[in-house]
Amino acid sequence: MNETADDNLPRLSEVIERHGLSARKSLGQNFLLDLSLTRRIARTAGTLEGFTVIEVGPGPGGLTRALLLEGADKVVAVERDERALPALDEISAAWPGKLTVMHGDALATDWQAIAGHQPVKIVANLPYNIATPLLTGWLTGHSWPPFWSSLTLMFQKEVAQRICAGVGDSAYGRLSIISQWRSDAVKMFDVSPKAFTPPPKVTSSIVHITPRAEPMVDCDVTVLEKVTAAAFGQRRKMLRSSLKTLGGDPAALITQAGLKPTMRAEEVDVAGFCRLAKAASA
Repeated sequence: MNETADDNLPRLSEVIERHGLSARKSLGQNFLLDLSLTRRIARTAGTLEGFTVIEVGPGPGGLTRALLLEGADKVVAVERDERALPALDEISAAWPGKLTVMHGDALATDWQAIAGHQPVKIVANLPYNIATPLLTGWLTGHSWPPFWSSLTLMFQKEVAQRICAGVGDSAYGRLSIISQWRSDAVKMFDVSPKAFTPPPKVTSSIVHITPRAEPMVDCDVTVLEKVTAAAFGQRRKMLRSSLKTLGGDPAALITQAGLKPTMRAEEVDVAGFCRLAKAASA
């Protein structure tokens, strides 16, 4: 495990021990200590120069240090665990004016206020227990294009597969559609459990997401979520049956969207679901 860096800061294992930063399951914490790996994650986000980089759940700061070493103009790290704040303050002192640490709950954070008018990239080893709601929040904002230029995020591999799955894949579902109607999502590489302290029981994956200039099909995201919930809530049923929970005449809705009533949810592509949502809004 490579913990060496060019920032003259202590080894991450020493930082964790000195500050008593045992990972807490309740906070979804698993710390990355391999700085060669965290720098690879940082590079996956592309050039960081000229960007404010937002990080969620930095913990002892392994990825934080990598982002700074890879050239981020400014890093804003949002950390809920107050035990980690002294360790992050040490990084801030080593990089004057480059790191801002915010103590707070990521689910209650005003991301637009943090971003201001600067170009933003979000790069994070997301705590597993809040990863999906954070992602859907960033993807379903009312203004589009969004405040962020890209998302480079770590998820459990199963979640990453759901985000990136195409029509017909076993992992294809609601998260695939919400992720892809406005964005392009690509799974970049897997991360072994052995890379973490403590090692989780699952493999993780890095996903890189970039926004489309315009949605695939313009539709109301609230309606899109309702349509996908109905269709995948009974994914083995044909659309003419599963969409009855929406009320009205599902056959007319399906025809208006250019689909067949006998199709099942897993056979409908992202654009098809967007057309269904648009028809349901009419």
